Amino acid sequence: MSVSRRKTLLTAVALTAGLSLAAVTPALAGSGASHAPRAAAVSSAQGDPRNVTQHVADFYGAYIDSVWATEDPAAGANAKALRAFYLTSAAQKKVAAYEKKNHADGILFAQNVPVKWKVVYTGSGAGHATSRVTLTWGDGPGAEVTKIDVRSDLNTLKITDLKPAR
Repeated sequence: MSVSRRKTLLTAVALTAGLSLAAVTPALAGSGASHAPRAAAVSSAQGDPRNVTQHVADFYGAYIDSVWATEDPAAGANAKALRAFYLTSAAQKKVAAYEKKNHADGILFAQNVPVKWKVVYTGSGAGHATSRVTLTWGDGPGAEVTKIDVRSDLNTLKITDLKPAR
């Protein structure tokens, strides 16, 4: 791995960790953030940077955290940096074209931010893997759910395509 790529990776990890800490600290302190903090016990979390589905999950988790944090001045820059790190340039161009045409976020395919997300592996072939991202747009049994199919390169783990699942 080149020094430049390693520095980019470390920068993205540091940004993600910093935003995660910034998002968790007010909730732990009980402050009145713009979005009501939810008490949730997470007994453990783990990941593997070599796993393509985990890579997609890491991206969506960090991206949603960034766009959720509307009052944080660093959030917009972080969302942009996450796109640059996790998406190929061709995928970034496709997302930008979608956003220009639809006036909506091209990662979430929406104008608002989901409250929950889940990523599952759905298959692979020809050097790519597909993951299905499920976004939940509210709480309770009537919450709207949308799904996105995300295609990733197995060699670089970069996201090469995103499209609403049918």
